[in-house]
Amino acid sequence: MSKFVSLFMLLFLLLSNQTNSYAQETEPLDIKCEAAVLMDSETGAILYNKNSDEKLYPASLTKIATAIYAIENGNLDDVVTISPRAVKEEGTRVYLVEGEKVPLKKLIQGMLINSGNDAAVAIAEHIDGSVEQFAVNINKYLSEQIGVSNTNFTNPNGLFNENHYTTAKDLGLITNYAKKNPVFTEIFGTKELPWSGESWETTLLTHHRLLKGEIPFEGITGGKTGFVNESKHTLATTAENENIKLTAIVLKGERSKDTYQDTERLIEYGLKNFHHRVIKQDELFKMKEKEYYTISDIVITEHVDGSEESITNQGILEVVNDGVVTQTIQLEAKEFEPVNGKVKEEKLLTSEESSVNIIYGIILFACAGLFLGVRKKLVKRP
Repeated sequence: MSKFVSLFMLLFLLLSNQTNSYAQETEPLDIKCEAAVLMDSETGAILYNKNSDEKLYPASLTKIATAIYAIENGNLDDVVTISPRAVKEEGTRVYLVEGEKVPLKKLIQGMLINSGNDAAVAIAEHIDGSVEQFAVNINKYLSEQIGVSNTNFTNPNGLFNENHYTTAKDLGLITNYAKKNPVFTEIFGTKELPWSGESWETTLLTHHRLLKGEIPFEGITGGKTGFVNESKHTLATTAENENIKLTAIVLKGERSKDTYQDTERLIEYGLKNFHHRVIKQDELFKMKEKEYYTISDIVITEHVDGSEESITNQGILEVVNDGVVTQTIQLEAKEFEPVNGKVKEEKLLTSEESSVNIIYGIILFACAGLFLGVRKKLVKRP
């Protein structure tokens, strides 16, 4: 009987591996900041979140939104005349002079790389005529164009206003959207830039310590820092390897050190544990008596150890990683063509159904082997 015991032990191991392949738990990340989110920059899958829908003050991360808004709604070659209001803006500046004429792209560079608050005001006034009208227009843009739901900006640079707020998730959405634009991506990833203005000649250096290499970390592609007293420290970072591109947002860190350590943990977790898989257009998914498909090839973000996929009653494909829904995709219902007045149903198995059938086959095979073994022993008895 030893060979049958071995067979059942093998069967047990196969079943155990099949059952637990999607149930492996990852150790919780020790995130100190008040809110954080880690997103796939391309698919939008949320791979980690902590209070990601909590409304908080973003400080200079606001400038990510101002930059992509200006890139899409302005002419980068426009020459902007600097106003008295822009010159008087407090906080970090690029030391613009009243009446100075600066190309719009250069202002965006000064705003993102050196966090120039004066440059942000000059951009807002050039695009929309005033900071107040800019606030109205950018909120509409962020809502309608990008799909944020918990954001309201009152200015272009993030200086404190109690009505100027957003969430880690919304900032992730904004950054992901902006990263699709090559001009934004170039500026967002710039480490240093020669700057020549009427009152200031220097080399601008990014304030983001991971991006400029002050804190060594492989794969960083862009970043923006932020701080005002009310927001504490904020940080936006993008990174990538050969498998995935990531966006990490952390808000309200008590110390700058906390934002960087949290960001390192998030990005390391994402780069190590996730990659992409393509769901082909002709792949079918079944829910009860209905079958669903995608109208084109779809990229999903899955755990390196595998992900679960389930279909809701509404035909929404849910990708589940580490027990959490990280991505949702609306599928199309398959229409069956009538054959001789009757509906012809094509029975196609999902990968999960196929795996279950394999397991059942193994069980039946094992039972048959056991039965035959016992039967032979009974037949041999005198």
